[in-house]
Amino acid sequence: MKKTGIIFFPAFDWAISPTHPEREERLLYTRDQIFEEGILDLPEIEEFPPRLASLHDISRVHFCVPTVSEQVLEAHRIAAGSAMSLGDKIINGEIKNGFALVRPPGHHAMRVVHGNRGFCSINNEAVLVEYLRRTYGVKKIAIVDTDVHHGDGTQDIFYHDPDVLFISFHQDGRTIYPGTGYTYELGGPGAYASTINIPLPPGVTDAGLHYVMDHLILPILKDWQPDFVVNSAGQDNHFSDPLGEMLISAQGYARLTEKLKPDLAVLEGGYAIETALPYVNLAILLALAGKDYTSVVEPGYYPGMYQEKPQVSAEIQRVVEELNEIWANRHKLDRLSLTNGKKFYQRNKPIYYDTQFIEEKQIEKVYVCSHCPGYLIIDSQAYHPDSKRYRILAITIPIQGCKACQEEGWKLYEQCKEDYRFNYVYLQDKSTDTFMMFQREEQREVRSDG
Repeated sequence: MKKTGIIFFPAFDWAISPTHPEREERLLYTRDQIFEEGILDLPEIEEFPPRLASLHDISRVHFCVPTVSEQVLEAHRIAAGSAMSLGDKIINGEIKNGFALVRPPGHHAMRVVHGNRGFCSINNEAVLVEYLRRTYGVKKIAIVDTDVHHGDGTQDIFYHDPDVLFISFHQDGRTIYPGTGYTYELGGPGAYASTINIPLPPGVTDAGLHYVMDHLILPILKDWQPDFVVNSAGQDNHFSDPLGEMLISAQGYARLTEKLKPDLAVLEGGYAIETALPYVNLAILLALAGKDYTSVVEPGYYPGMYQEKPQVSAEIQRVVEELNEIWANRHKLDRLSLTNGKKFYQRNKPIYYDTQFIEEKQIEKVYVCSHCPGYLIIDSQAYHPDSKRYRILAITIPIQGCKACQEEGWKLYEQCKEDYRFNYVYLQDKSTDTFMMFQREEQREVRSDG
């Protein structure tokens, strides 16, 4: 019998502030609940120790400014490494699936990292995905984000990658941080409809959530046929969560997990530390292990206590219909029509780091290549509250990169090392698993190979 693997990592030595919603108690109450119920004594569940992700594992995903070691604490490396460790065990057949109950969370961490935003510095799921692709050659990976907040960081990292399907349902960005995740955000020209955003109005109940699952998410996954499914398991859609306005129960989350059948769930948000998280985490764990979860009921909940408003149900159906039509017609659009025949597809992105009050202005360009997703260029300027300023240029060659894009990416890196406008120049060649960083002021270059 293959088991469900679990790793706990409460990150005792990491906190934004002593009273911040994202603190170690998020996992301590869950651990107490699981111990009290004797869940770890079940033969279907096994706990494993965490491990460290390497600096190169992080560099495979992020451009940390100025360096990985200056942005990333040990806690971040352990959170990402825990997901990687369970990924190893799943791919090697040691366990059937897993649940990484870790913090800090990560789905707001974008490709370029100037600091902490949305409680996130390193994107745990993205580090896992790139590790699985590089180590095991996993081809198609789906990430289903069930957090109440849009997973804008995960979207940013895989926006131009046709082999990673990112699906996020979340409370409408007009009503909650980070203000993104609309239906028209569908991926770049080489990865159109590989990003599916499902913005939902406040007040969605279990019934509305499962309408979305049954009529949109599950059919898309069945059609796309991923080789590996990751659940960004944010649990702040719960009716008692202080940061969201949704009405999902522990039972609703468990049924979602049972239907989704993720290979690996990685904890993201969820800030009702006593009234929701211990029960939702327990129910999800039981669902992953194939055990009965129907007796897991949070305090104050009873079936039918929330009735979805008709206008909320109508909006859910409208969004589902819109996205089903987009998915059905996704192959009718070609790259040239999405770029008006231009060689580069460009996005100008203002990004705000709400935790550290950093303002970033970013210009992103992707080369429209007929042989691969195309190399990516990012010109990023960040303004810190302490008047510190960085301007960096970052180049990414995708893991599927063709020879021409590899050569052009390396050529551009060498040219930009001579450009006085940039404090740092980075090259991330995923096709060869190589990372380069050049610091102009000290004329220092660092190379990392997998």
